Amino acid sequence: MTTVYDFDATQIDGKSVQLSSYRGKVLLIVNTASKCGFTPQFEGLEKLHEKYAAQGLTVLGFPSNQFGSQDPGSNEEIGAFCTKNYGVSFPMMEKIDVNGSGAAPLYQWLSKEKPGLLGSTAIKWNFTKFLLARDGSLLKRYAPLDTPASMERDIEKALATA
Repeated sequence: MTTVYDFDATQIDGKSVQLSSYRGKVLLIVNTASKCGFTPQFEGLEKLHEKYAAQGLTVLGFPSNQFGSQDPGSNEEIGAFCTKNYGVSFPMMEKIDVNGSGAAPLYQWLSKEKPGLLGSTAIKWNFTKFLLARDGSLLKRYAPLDTPASMERDIEKALATA
């Protein structure tokens, strides 16, 4: 069985990270953008990170420029934007594609494992979110309109599960 731990990613600073290093954590994986109507969700994501990190939640941000070219900057510019404007302290990864033939393998797996509305595997827009259990399995997919605060009950439930 494939889990999130079978994938790796590159941090926004260029360092490679095996997602297995997050084994035992509840993960919230989000494709982000700096110039989107949903960009203020960074604030809510950071609040979730601050509130639940000690209990085992890790938020992972994956910038993507695939939707309306809303994240055109370099990884360095994106990282600076997130820190300066939203105080983001959760891990941000390098900019990736989340759809199409060039989609990152992690996103190919996420979207296949938890299709969206009407069974669509495509990521519809920025700030689509995936909640993963401590064992690396995928629990739930959230639409861009779902706010970070609206996910708290599901996160608490996942954190309570050993």
